[in-house]
Amino acid sequence: MAGQASEYHRGEMDIHEQVSTFHLVMGITKWGSLIVAASLLFFTLWFCTPAGFLSALVTFVIVMALGILLLRSRGDAGH
Repeated sequence: MAGQASEYHRGEMDIHEQVSTFHLVMGITKWGSLIVAASLLFFTLWFCTPAGFLSALVTFVIVMALGILLLRSRGDAGH
């Protein structure tokens, strides 16, 4: 029993589905967090300050634009 060979061989398993799922979850987390943060800022400025709807909307658009610019994919970095 001590000399049995294992069927597991490191590095030979196809992990494309796991990689795809990981990237999907990370993308949903990243973009969902941006939407939640910008929406919270929008509603806080609109309802809890005298800034009003228009100022809250302008701030929301600016935060979304900056978030999209900073969070977008830059391609494969060779990793």
